[in-house]
Amino acid sequence: MAKVKNAKTAMGWQEWFNLELYKPTQGRIARQATAGGVGMVVALGIWRLINELSGKVPGIRWGIPLSLAVVAAWLVFRLINYPRFADFLISTEAEMAKVSWPGRPELFRATVVVLGTLFLLATALFAFDIIWQLLFRLLGVLDVSA
Repeated sequence: MAKVKNAKTAMGWQEWFNLELYKPTQGRIARQATAGGVGMVVALGIWRLINELSGKVPGIRWGIPLSLAVVAAWLVFRLINYPRFADFLISTEAEMAKVSWPGRPELFRATVVVLGTLFLLATALFAFDIIWQLLFRLLGVLDVSA
């Protein structure tokens, strides 16, 4: 049993240094969007780190963030090509292709309904708040003299 565990661990570490693309023609848009989103978060973090290291030696100020950027780029590349995660992204893109998106007129009508409902609910809550305040003032529970 120890041999099986070691074989799985070795295969897992080998996977991190694999240069192959997993199913390269499938889920391309989902993978690119995921890589772009994670890359943007990493880039903002590195930008913040560069600003924090502004008074340091240029080698430190630029060397550490650049090293982190290279490592992060590799990890993002491996993440979107990790078989389980890549299969999830491929499935997600396939499901999104099945969605029937509303047209512009339907979207406009739905937006008007949602905004109208929000306005009516806000008005009703405001009215309930005023009524409860008046009731509590009449009962002497709410003191606003201070």
